[in-house]
Amino acid sequence: MMATTHVFAGLAVVAPIAYLVPEFAATLAIGSILGGLAPDFDLVLAHRRTLHFPVAGLAVAVPAVVLATVAPSSLTLALAAFAVAAWLHAASDSIGGGPEMDPWNDRSERAVYDHVRGRWIRPRRWIRYDGAPEDAALAIALAIPALLVFDGRFTAVIVGGVTVSLVYALCRRRLVAWTPDWLE
Repeated sequence: MMATTHVFAGLAVVAPIAYLVPEFAATLAIGSILGGLAPDFDLVLAHRRTLHFPVAGLAVAVPAVVLATVAPSSLTLALAAFAVAAWLHAASDSIGGGPEMDPWNDRSERAVYDHVRGRWIRPRRWIRYDGAPEDAALAIALAIPALLVFDGRFTAVIVGGVTVSLVYALCRRRLVAWTPDWLE
């Protein structure tokens, strides 16, 4: 799935809390945006293995949420939002295709690495590849709760993310031809 889809998923998860406790809305938004993006910093390493923790991430997210519930503060809520969004990103990568540049040609059976079991989780391909039409539709659907709850600069970030999602989805299949060989 697209990085923007992961960010919107994180924002959708924290949106109800931000609605109920608006004084922490910015903290929750920033934590979930960063958490939704963080796992993909392994693109230059072993993508979907180095910073993706689809099973072990839950062991971090649950205590972070408990801590934020027991001792709510900007720091604990930001950390909880980050941990939940990062775990959700890693776990949801298994519903898509593999991490290859052209999954419509080269179908891998590796979606995301499970560090607990020491093996790759197979792709479900409910979303065929990042930037597929169904990925763009999911991104837009997940952005709606965030647009309803967050305002100001976050509205601009969300609208910008939706725009990037749509442009990327329109160009995705052409990107492989435009990518230099050394990046593949």
